[in-house]
Amino acid sequence: MSGESPFRSIAHRLKSDSRTLPDEGRLPSFDRATGWLNSGPLGPADLRGRVVLVDFWTYTCVNWLRTLPYLRAWSAKYGPSGLTVVGVHTPEFGFERDLRNVTDHARGLGIEYPVAVDTDYGVWEDFANHYWPAIYLADSAGRLRYHHFGEGEYAITEMAIQQLLLEAGMPPVDLDLASVEPVGLEVAADWASLRSPETYLGYGQSNGFASADPQFYDRAHVYGGSGTLPLNSWDLTGDWTVALHAAVLNEAGGRISFAFHARDVNLVMAPGVAGTRIPFQMTLDGSPVGSAHGSDLHGDGRGVVDNPNTYQLLRQNGPIADRVVEIEFLEPGVEAYCFTFG
Repeated sequence: MSGESPFRSIAHRLKSDSRTLPDEGRLPSFDRATGWLNSGPLGPADLRGRVVLVDFWTYTCVNWLRTLPYLRAWSAKYGPSGLTVVGVHTPEFGFERDLRNVTDHARGLGIEYPVAVDTDYGVWEDFANHYWPAIYLADSAGRLRYHHFGEGEYAITEMAIQQLLLEAGMPPVDLDLASVEPVGLEVAADWASLRSPETYLGYGQSNGFASADPQFYDRAHVYGGSGTLPLNSWDLTGDWTVALHAAVLNEAGGRISFAFHARDVNLVMAPGVAGTRIPFQMTLDGSPVGSAHGSDLHGDGRGVVDNPNTYQLLRQNGPIADRVVEIEFLEPGVEAYCFTFG
């Protein structure tokens, strides 16, 4: 057997067979972007002669966060050879429409490539896109040649970048694949043990709510909670308003419980009033979290919601089993949007 890397072999096949990257039409413009970060507005003239990677994202999406180390690495490695990465931030939740939130999180995440702010979904519509994350690659002539939706396929995507740069006669391209060292929320999911789906708490997309009752939606209601939760179900205890977009806590002491099977537990949350801090306490199967705490939780289970974000609550190190987390909020006003797992 040859000592050549299988990835290198695939890269050479991609190089030599342009049919693997068909013409998928013209790269749409970014004219309907509502703003730009890290750049002035970019149009066809600005991108002419460049290979362009367009990445649709929204900053609380954990699936996108797990792709970000690769985007940063590709931009740094291939930018000098002719690649331009353009992020398109299209919001999922209302607070992601706030330009300051997007700007602060883009800076905090180390995003230095241009970002088209797509608050009104104009760029999303022009691409006929339906997913976060979504990657589109255009060649130096402005033709879409490759796309990928969701996580994964990093090696294939990078080799497609290499092929388009080589086709364009760009400066020498290093065909070794970029290496990344993700941390926190950017670490790939443990797919082998993952048995719990993304779960929204607002009734607009909710599933698995043990105390679901439409007559109580959009108004304050005191929920009694459930003694036992089946896997992938959740419940509320205390005075909550289950709204279209989120579950909103009206009085201190409210709790959320979720029965899950995964290594990681994350929860998108926001303080209802900007600038406020809402402390919370979390347990795992009724006991302290200890070393299984996530990056946004102390080992004693304490945490604080102080900005609209995805909070990593749990990252287990041992065997994965069916378990229950319970989060108690010590002040009112939290808005809980969506559980994700990894």
